[in-house]
Amino acid sequence: MATKVNLDALIPREDFEVGENSNPGKKKETISIGDIEIDSFFFPNIRKPDFQRETNEWDKDKICEFIKTFIQGDLIPAIILWRSTGGYLFGIDGSHRLSALAAWVNDDYGDGTISKLFYDGIIPDEQIKIAQETRKLVNKKFGSYKDIKLARTYPDKFKPEIIRYAQNLSALALQLQWIEGDASKAENSFFKINQQATLIDKTELKLLESRRKPNSIAARAIIRSGTGHKYWSSFPDEIQNQIQEIAKEINEILFEPN
Repeated sequence: MATKVNLDALIPREDFEVGENSNPGKKKETISIGDIEIDSFFFPNIRKPDFQRETNEWDKDKICEFIKTFIQGDLIPAIILWRSTGGYLFGIDGSHRLSALAAWVNDDYGDGTISKLFYDGIIPDEQIKIAQETRKLVNKKFGSYKDIKLARTYPDKFKPEIIRYAQNLSALALQLQWIEGDASKAENSFFKINQQATLIDKTELKLLESRRKPNSIAARAIIRSGTGHKYWSSFPDEIQNQIQEIAKEINEILFEPN
Protein backbone atom coordinates (compact mmCIF):
# COMPACT_ATOMS: atom_id res chain seq x y z
CA MET A 1 0.00 0.00 0.00
CA ALA A 2 1.41 3.40 -1.01
CA THR A 3 2.15 5.78 1.87
CA LYS A 4 4.05 8.51 0.03
CA VAL A 5 2.30 11.43 -1.66
CA ASN A 6 2.99 11.85 -5.38
CA LEU A 7 3.66 15.54 -6.08
CA ASP A 8 5.64 14.89 -9.25
CA ALA A 9 3.21 16.62 -11.61
CA LEU A 10 3.34 20.02 -9.92
CA ILE A 11 6.73 21.05 -11.32
CA PRO A 12 7.31 19.81 -14.90
CA ARG A 13 10.65 18.48 -16.12
CA GLU A 14 12.75 20.00 -18.84
CA ASP A 15 16.14 19.34 -20.40
CA PHE A 16 18.96 21.60 -19.30
CA GLU A 17 20.02 23.86 -22.15
CA VAL A 18 23.65 24.03 -23.24
CA GLY A 19 25.38 27.40 -23.13
CA GLU A 20 26.23 30.16 -20.73
CA ASN A 21 23.60 31.71 -18.55
CA SER A 22 23.69 35.23 -19.94
CA ASN A 23 20.58 36.65 -18.32
CA PRO A 24 21.41 40.12 -17.00
CA GLY A 25 19.69 41.98 -14.20
CA LYS A 26 19.04 41.37 -10.54
CA LYS A 27 17.19 38.16 -9.70
CA LYS A 28 14.46 37.78 -7.09
CA GLU A 29 15.75 37.08 -3.62
CA THR A 30 12.42 35.91 -2.21
CA ILE A 31 8.98 34.80 -3.36
CA SER A 32 5.64 35.18 -1.62
CA ILE A 33 2.99 32.49 -1.27
CA GLY A 34 1.04 34.08 -4.13
CA ASP A 35 3.97 33.39 -6.47
CA ILE A 36 3.24 29.67 -6.09
CA GLU A 37 -0.28 29.92 -7.50
CA ILE A 38 -0.57 28.21 -10.87
CA ASP A 39 -1.64 31.42 -12.63
CA SER A 40 1.22 33.53 -11.25
CA PHE A 41 4.18 34.73 -13.31
CA PHE A 42 6.68 32.77 -11.22
CA PHE A 43 5.42 29.24 -10.65
CA PRO A 44 4.55 28.20 -14.25
CA ASN A 45 8.15 29.00 -15.18
CA ILE A 46 9.68 26.60 -12.62
CA ARG A 47 11.13 23.34 -13.96
CA LYS A 48 12.87 20.27 -12.59
CA PRO A 49 15.92 18.92 -14.43
CA ASP A 50 15.04 15.86 -16.51
CA PHE A 51 17.36 13.81 -14.28
CA GLN A 52 15.59 14.88 -11.05
CA ARG A 53 14.14 11.97 -9.07
CA GLU A 54 10.37 11.78 -8.77
CA THR A 55 8.86 14.10 -6.20
CA ASN A 56 7.22 11.36 -4.13
CA GLU A 57 9.42 10.89 -1.07
CA TRP A 58 7.25 12.64 1.55
CA ASP A 59 4.26 11.16 3.35
CA LYS A 60 1.14 13.10 4.35
CA ASP A 61 2.43 13.88 7.85
CA LYS A 62 5.69 15.39 6.59
CA ILE A 63 3.85 17.48 3.99
CA CYS A 64 1.35 18.71 6.57
CA GLU A 65 4.06 19.55 9.09
CA PHE A 66 6.14 21.42 6.52
CA ILE A 67 3.22 23.58 5.34
CA LYS A 68 2.33 24.36 8.95
CA THR A 69 5.96 25.26 9.67
CA PHE A 70 5.87 27.79 6.85
CA ILE A 71 2.56 29.45 7.69
CA GLN A 72 3.57 29.74 11.35
CA GLY A 73 6.58 31.75 10.21
CA ASP A 74 9.28 29.28 11.23
CA LEU A 75 12.56 29.21 9.32
CA ILE A 76 12.85 26.86 6.35
CA PRO A 77 15.88 26.37 4.06
CA ALA A 78 16.24 28.44 0.90
CA ILE A 79 15.19 27.18 -2.52
CA ILE A 80 18.18 26.98 -4.88
CA LEU A 81 17.48 27.85 -8.52
CA TRP A 82 19.36 28.16 -11.81
CA ARG A 83 18.08 30.22 -14.74
CA SER A 84 18.62 28.67 -18.17
CA THR A 85 19.31 30.57 -21.38
CA GLY A 86 15.75 29.74 -22.40
CA GLY A 87 14.40 31.53 -19.33
CA TYR A 88 13.18 28.54 -17.30
CA LEU A 89 13.96 28.51 -13.59
CA PHE A 90 15.34 25.10 -12.68
CA GLY A 91 15.05 23.81 -9.12
CA ILE A 92 18.51 22.65 -8.04
CA ASP A 93 17.50 22.08 -4.42
CA GLY A 94 14.13 22.35 -2.69
CA SER A 95 11.74 20.79 -5.21
CA HIS A 96 9.95 18.84 -2.49
CA ARG A 97 9.58 21.94 -0.33
CA LEU A 98 8.27 24.01 -3.22
CA SER A 99 5.99 21.18 -4.40
CA ALA A 100 4.53 20.70 -0.91
CA LEU A 101 3.57 24.36 -0.72
CA ALA A 102 2.30 24.28 -4.31
CA ALA A 103 0.15 21.25 -3.46
CA TRP A 104 -1.51 23.23 -0.67
CA VAL A 105 -1.85 26.47 -2.64
CA ASN A 106 -3.28 24.75 -5.75
CA ASP A 107 -5.18 21.99 -3.87
CA ASP A 108 -3.39 19.24 -5.75
CA TYR A 109 -1.84 16.44 -3.71
CA GLY A 110 -1.53 14.16 -6.73
CA ASP A 111 -5.21 14.08 -7.69
CA GLY A 112 -5.97 17.68 -8.70
CA THR A 113 -6.22 19.51 -12.00
CA ILE A 114 -2.47 19.79 -12.59
CA SER A 115 -1.89 16.08 -11.89
CA LYS A 116 -4.83 14.98 -14.03
CA LEU A 117 -3.49 16.93 -17.01
CA PHE A 118 0.04 15.64 -16.43
CA TYR A 119 -1.02 11.99 -16.30
CA ASP A 120 -3.67 12.28 -19.03
CA GLY A 121 -6.34 11.49 -16.46
CA ILE A 122 -4.77 8.11 -15.60
CA ILE A 123 -4.12 8.24 -11.84
CA PRO A 124 -3.84 5.02 -9.79
CA ASP A 125 -6.43 4.47 -7.06
CA GLU A 126 -3.73 4.36 -4.39
CA GLN A 127 -2.40 7.76 -5.47
CA ILE A 128 -5.91 9.24 -5.29
CA LYS A 129 -6.50 7.68 -1.86
CA ILE A 130 -3.32 9.06 -0.29
CA ALA A 131 -3.98 12.47 -1.89
CA GLN A 132 -7.44 12.60 -0.32
CA GLU A 133 -6.02 11.56 3.06
CA THR A 134 -3.39 14.31 2.84
CA ARG A 135 -5.95 16.98 1.96
CA LYS A 136 -8.17 15.86 4.84
CA LEU A 137 -5.27 15.99 7.30
CA VAL A 138 -4.12 19.45 6.13
CA ASN A 139 -7.64 20.89 6.27
CA LYS A 140 -8.13 19.47 9.77
CA LYS A 141 -4.81 20.74 11.14
CA PHE A 142 -4.88 24.32 9.85
CA GLY A 143 -7.22 24.70 6.87
CA SER A 144 -7.07 25.01 3.11
CA TYR A 145 -5.21 27.78 1.32
CA LYS A 146 -8.49 28.89 -0.22
CA ASP A 147 -10.07 29.40 3.21
CA ILE A 148 -7.06 31.22 4.65
CA LYS A 149 -6.94 33.48 1.61
CA LEU A 150 -10.67 34.16 1.95
CA ALA A 151 -10.17 35.09 5.59
CA ARG A 152 -8.38 38.27 4.52
CA THR A 153 -11.59 39.57 2.95
CA TYR A 154 -14.09 38.16 5.45
CA PRO A 155 -12.28 38.02 8.81
CA ASP A 156 -15.55 37.89 10.77
CA LYS A 157 -16.38 34.52 9.18
CA PHE A 158 -13.28 32.66 10.38
CA LYS A 159 -11.62 31.55 13.61
CA PRO A 160 -8.88 33.76 15.09
CA GLU A 161 -6.23 31.14 14.29
CA ILE A 162 -7.12 31.26 10.58
CA ILE A 163 -7.00 35.07 10.67
CA ARG A 164 -3.52 34.88 12.21
CA TYR A 165 -2.31 32.52 9.46
CA ALA A 166 -3.68 34.91 6.83
CA GLN A 167 -1.82 37.79 8.47
CA ASN A 168 1.38 35.71 8.56
CA LEU A 169 1.15 34.89 4.87
CA SER A 170 0.89 38.57 3.98
CA ALA A 171 4.45 39.07 5.25
CA LEU A 172 6.16 35.69 4.81
CA ALA A 173 8.50 34.87 1.95
CA LEU A 174 10.56 31.95 0.70
CA GLN A 175 14.27 32.70 0.44
CA LEU A 176 15.88 32.07 -2.97
CA GLN A 177 19.51 31.34 -3.80
CA TRP A 178 20.91 31.22 -7.35
CA ILE A 179 23.47 29.05 -9.10
CA GLU A 180 25.53 31.06 -11.60
CA GLY A 181 27.14 29.45 -14.65
CA ASP A 182 26.26 27.12 -17.51
CA ALA A 183 24.21 23.93 -17.62
CA SER A 184 27.19 21.78 -16.67
CA LYS A 185 27.78 23.85 -13.51
CA ALA A 186 24.09 23.59 -12.63
CA GLU A 187 24.02 19.79 -13.12
CA ASN A 188 27.16 19.29 -11.02
CA SER A 189 25.67 21.47 -8.29
CA PHE A 190 22.47 19.42 -8.34
CA PHE A 191 24.21 16.08 -7.77
CA LYS A 192 26.60 17.50 -5.19
CA ILE A 193 23.81 19.12 -3.15
CA ASN A 194 21.43 16.17 -3.36
CA GLN A 195 24.06 13.61 -2.39
CA GLN A 196 24.80 15.63 0.75
CA ALA A 197 21.15 15.68 1.82
CA THR A 198 18.97 12.59 1.49
CA LEU A 199 21.25 10.27 -0.41
CA ILE A 200 19.97 9.09 -3.75
CA ASP A 201 19.60 5.31 -3.86
CA LYS A 202 22.38 3.70 -5.93
CA THR A 203 19.92 2.16 -8.37
CA GLU A 204 18.08 5.45 -8.74
CA LEU A 205 21.34 7.33 -9.22
CA LYS A 206 22.28 4.93 -12.02
CA LEU A 207 18.88 5.53 -13.60
CA LEU A 208 19.34 9.30 -13.41
CA GLU A 209 22.86 9.30 -14.83
CA SER A 210 21.93 6.95 -17.68
CA ARG A 211 18.66 8.76 -18.38
CA ARG A 212 19.18 8.87 -22.15
CA LYS A 213 19.89 5.14 -22.49
CA PRO A 214 17.19 2.73 -23.70
CA ASN A 215 16.77 0.79 -20.44
CA SER A 216 16.22 3.97 -18.40
CA ILE A 217 13.76 5.42 -20.90
CA ALA A 218 11.87 2.11 -21.01
CA ALA A 219 11.74 1.79 -17.22
CA ARG A 220 10.33 5.28 -16.79
CA ALA A 221 7.80 4.81 -19.59
CA ILE A 222 6.55 1.53 -18.12
CA ILE A 223 6.22 2.69 -14.51
CA ARG A 224 3.91 5.56 -15.56
CA SER A 225 2.05 3.63 -18.26
CA GLY A 226 3.37 5.92 -20.98
CA THR A 227 2.07 9.10 -19.31
CA GLY A 228 3.73 11.97 -17.44
CA HIS A 229 6.99 13.57 -18.56
CA LYS A 230 8.02 12.23 -21.97
CA TYR A 231 11.63 11.17 -21.50
CA TRP A 232 11.36 9.80 -25.04
CA SER A 233 10.44 13.16 -26.62
CA SER A 234 13.57 13.27 -28.82
CA PHE A 235 12.22 10.39 -30.94
CA PRO A 236 9.95 10.93 -34.00
CA ASP A 237 6.21 11.07 -33.24
CA GLU A 238 5.60 7.57 -34.60
CA ILE A 239 8.25 6.07 -32.29
CA GLN A 240 6.94 8.07 -29.32
CA ASN A 241 3.46 6.66 -29.88
CA GLN A 242 4.85 3.12 -30.05
CA ILE A 243 6.77 3.60 -26.81
CA GLN A 244 3.64 4.86 -25.05
CA GLU A 245 1.44 2.04 -26.35
CA ILE A 246 3.94 -0.68 -25.41
CA ALA A 247 4.61 0.93 -22.01
CA LYS A 248 0.88 0.99 -21.27
CA GLU A 249 0.52 -2.66 -22.25
CA ILE A 250 3.47 -3.79 -20.09
CA ASN A 251 2.26 -1.68 -17.16
CA GLU A 252 -1.14 -3.38 -17.30
CA ILE A 253 0.49 -6.81 -17.39
CA LEU A 254 2.72 -6.05 -14.40
CA PHE A 255 0.42 -3.99 -12.18
CA GLU A 256 -3.22 -4.74 -12.96
CA PRO A 257 -5.30 -5.74 -11.14
CA ASN A 258 -3.89 -4.07 -8.01
